Amino acid sequence: MMMKKEQYGFILIAVFMVNYFIGCSSESKINRKELVTRHNPTITEVDSMAVFSVGNGEFAFTAGITGLQTFNDYYDNGIPLNTMSHWGWHSFPNPENYKLEDAIKYYDSHGRKVGYASNRSVPAAEWLRQNPHRLDLGKIGFILQKSDGSEVKLEELKNVKQTLNMWTGILTSYFEIEDKPVEVETVCHSDLDALSCRVKSPLIKSGQLKVVFRFPYGSGNWGPVAADWTKPDKHETKITAETKNSIDLKRTLDNMKYFVNITWSGDNKIVETEKHKFILSPGKTDVLEFTCQFSKNKIIDVVPSVDETELSSANSWNKFWTEGGAIDLSESKDPRAKELERRIVLSQYLLKINSSGSFLPAETGLTCNSWYGKPHLEMHWWHDVHNTLWGRGEILEKSMPWYRSILPKARETAVFQGYDGVRWPKMVGPDGREGPSSVAVFLIWQQPHPIYYAELLYRLHPNKETLKKYKELVFQSAEFMASYAYWDENLKRYVLGPPLIPAQEKHPAETTMNPTFELAYWAWGLETAQQWRVRLGMGRNEKWQNVLDNLSPLPIKDGLYVNAETAMNTFGEGGKRYGHPALLGAYGMIPPNSLTDSSTMHKTLKKVMETWNWDSTWGWDFPLTAMTAARLGEQELAIQSLLMDSKKNNYLVNGHNYQTSNLPIYLPGNGGLLTAVAMMAAGWDGAPDIHAPGFPQDGSWTVRWEGLKQMP
Repeated sequence: MMMKKEQYGFILIAVFMVNYFIGCSSESKINRKELVTRHNPTITEVDSMAVFSVGNGEFAFTAGITGLQTFNDYYDNGIPLNTMSHWGWHSFPNPENYKLEDAIKYYDSHGRKVGYASNRSVPAAEWLRQNPHRLDLGKIGFILQKSDGSEVKLEELKNVKQTLNMWTGILTSYFEIEDKPVEVETVCHSDLDALSCRVKSPLIKSGQLKVVFRFPYGSGNWGPVAADWTKPDKHETKITAETKNSIDLKRTLDNMKYFVNITWSGDNKIVETEKHKFILSPGKTDVLEFTCQFSKNKIIDVVPSVDETELSSANSWNKFWTEGGAIDLSESKDPRAKELERRIVLSQYLLKINSSGSFLPAETGLTCNSWYGKPHLEMHWWHDVHNTLWGRGEILEKSMPWYRSILPKARETAVFQGYDGVRWPKMVGPDGREGPSSVAVFLIWQQPHPIYYAELLYRLHPNKETLKKYKELVFQSAEFMASYAYWDENLKRYVLGPPLIPAQEKHPAETTMNPTFELAYWAWGLETAQQWRVRLGMGRNEKWQNVLDNLSPLPIKDGLYVNAETAMNTFGEGGKRYGHPALLGAYGMIPPNSLTDSSTMHKTLKKVMETWNWDSTWGWDFPLTAMTAARLGEQELAIQSLLMDSKKNNYLVNGHNYQTSNLPIYLPGNGGLLTAVAMMAAGWDGAPDIHAPGFPQDGSWTVRWEGLKQMP
């Protein structure tokens, strides 16, 4: 049948509209599976830094070379093999009834005494910092024996090979013991905190391979290990039910309780050999399958089989990879493109399993236990903002209810310090109580963050429902910001601080005033909050507007922005050009506003690149710099920043951003990378009307992208 001309034209328009709305940047769709799987990491030798995790955003299990957590002492010196969740928090007893008030010190703020929980010298401070701490829920590993009954050592594993299939979320491991093969599949359920494993080996039937489940006490160490094995009498592991192929356990650690079910296949049995230790012994088979589920509540439903878990994982990951954004750099001529694409794909995987849950992510996610597993609110931006730009705004939305849940605590802090609105904490557990610190309590750059998140979500869903849903977070944040700004009668302008410690974290709280980035963010945040009022038909707030109209200018010396008004010597002899180059954030992390000047920032960017101590920086500083470079039209500099050869810009075979031995992974670096490349590909408000405006335009880069959103 012949198609009418009008019908053909309608179809062409429809095709165009579909491509427009899905954000497709080229005529042909990206082969998502090929893009992801070409970066599936494989290792063929043992390395304490080359570990792989499986997880679902609420729960993660990190495995060593055997596919389970077998040689833990070795990995404790690299990336430890933890099993962690968002609900698994433990606190030590508090017989002294320590309270945050016990760590308060008072500081002068323009003639007014203001209390901050900064006294680290009192016993209360250490308890309050350590508690609650994220718990290693349990170790699952192999007991491996040679034919003579002796224990297999790590170096005796031969022909090792391990591959993480990011398309399905299944980790496959292979090794040999005395020429006998062992094949292992490890996978996490998409909706349950359950780890499933399938093992194939003749060593099962011979009794040389068993599975051991061990449960530790909570650790008060800063990290990254989250378990204490020296206190077996301080906790309990109780068998509550048994069948031929399953066992139910109840774990009790002080006031914390959780539940574990282990279900296995075949003629196998599990035996408690000592406190908190259970061994699954094989029957007469070459295949062993089991699922271990952890839960905050008693497990009632049937625990899934390995096949069911694998199907759940594969379906979930397929949805993740196909429905979000994508960037394909494979046709680029620039030799750096392959490594950048690898980092992009692996970072998405790592952030999905570590930073996509209902609670804010810690800087080391559900993999390590830095800062006792506590999130940092100023780092939430670096974990989660990318999700909205990658078409996954629902992930950011998952964590927004938590902010509403701690509004009373945040309001209480503001009132105690004499401010309006709410003051968001910095380092917190799930209850929102801040941890004492000589630095963290003085930071302020997390205050506008909820406004930024709400604005991103409004851009995805520009309707009254979004405005009503988040207006309290926006308005209460703005109320604090306006009241925190101090009117200096002598200077005839509003100032920020003291006491204050900027994002750079290199300046004294008692004397620091008007840091460049914070001033710019204050202006952007208050203006955005005003826009929310206008959208709701409320009119602009006079108090906020007065602060906006009279806020101090960004401090400048010799034509360059400096770290703060009290740090004018930034680029002089002895200036603090180390740590976070946060001053660049005023024209990168946030869009330029009434306080920022492109020419001044351009000169500042060049000076920072030339003179900063880059080995002292952190993983998110490189994408921070790249975003500023992109906005200023320095596309090559943006690429150089993302791939700078610096010790804290190193991305391991598993995609983790290594920082130090105490901080072997650092997810803000991964999240910042994804934010920067999305911005460079899809653009930003006011970006040049060219394809991939943040990438070099000399023909060396071919940037194909889909499903990305513009950055503000």
